[in-house]
Amino acid sequence: MLSRVADNLYWMSRYLERAEHTARLLDVSLHQMLDHSTQEEQPRWQRLRASLSTPATDDKIDSSYSITELFTFETSTPTSIGYSIAAARENARQVREQISSEMWEQINRLYLQIRQTSIDELWFAKPHVFFSNVKEGVQLFQGITDATMNHSEGWHFIRVGKFIERASATATLIDVHFQTFFESELADIQATIDHLNYYQDWVGLLRSCASFEAYCKVYTAAQIRPERIAEFLLFNPESPRSIRFAAGMLQAGLQSIARATRTRRPGRIERLAGRLRSALEYDQVEDVIQDVHAYLENIQRQCSQIHKAIYQGYMDYPIEVVLAERASRQA
Repeated sequence: MLSRVADNLYWMSRYLERAEHTARLLDVSLHQMLDHSTQEEQPRWQRLRASLSTPATDDKIDSSYSITELFTFETSTPTSIGYSIAAARENARQVREQISSEMWEQINRLYLQIRQTSIDELWFAKPHVFFSNVKEGVQLFQGITDATMNHSEGWHFIRVGKFIERASATATLIDVHFQTFFESELADIQATIDHLNYYQDWVGLLRSCASFEAYCKVYTAAQIRPERIAEFLLFNPESPRSIRFAAGMLQAGLQSIARATRTRRPGRIERLAGRLRSALEYDQVEDVIQDVHAYLENIQRQCSQIHKAIYQGYMDYPIEVVLAERASRQA
């Protein structure tokens, strides 16, 4: 496969996963704001900005309306839904011959839905319906991809992009959330949980990861505890939204690509992915909860290293390397 094609498929998938993640965070945050006072609004929007790696650039006070507009339609914001969907569509357009017609139709439909909606239409109608449509549109695209595209090298690049984005975004979200509450006046975990607003925020974290119902099947809604939430979102091997699950899928995808390419180049990539998966498989929440920030920062660092290794191994390597490897295979 051409490196250009791999690059486009990889980023198409990352941008779509990013759009779904942003839509879910906005939906959960707007819903939570209905139950809280205006005094609590600014800290919550600051946390949302940090979760989406978009800090405030001036002294402007955020409002629900301005934040919704920023992360839904602002095309200069890399984590906004509009930016992500447009970037995903452009990457899909450049490899139109590599994806199925159904995939192109779905991503084009989602793009037009965003373009044809204004902030006022969204705000004064039903924001929840709009964000649900975005999430379902991305999930439908992923289902169509699995059902209509050959599960060959290109499909594996799509999977790798999806799960590296999910692992990195989830680690950032958990990190921001835990920092906020562990650095607050309510330093004691149990005291934090007993406060109604903080209880709702922990539930909000689970909902932001599409994991509340899955969590309740392992524990219960009455057992909302920070250490259990951390254990579930970090180490649960069965939840598709846990970082451990994403790391496993990421490693499997990279191994499949390595077999398809039949080169020695992926060795470092596989080692990095295996190291991340192994740590998440054997680490225990009791060992990381006291310094969860450092642990999550390390996960994000490893995701960045894997991303760079993917580029060095499959997308940015010199033509001389390719020719040498072809010669060695033919010898």
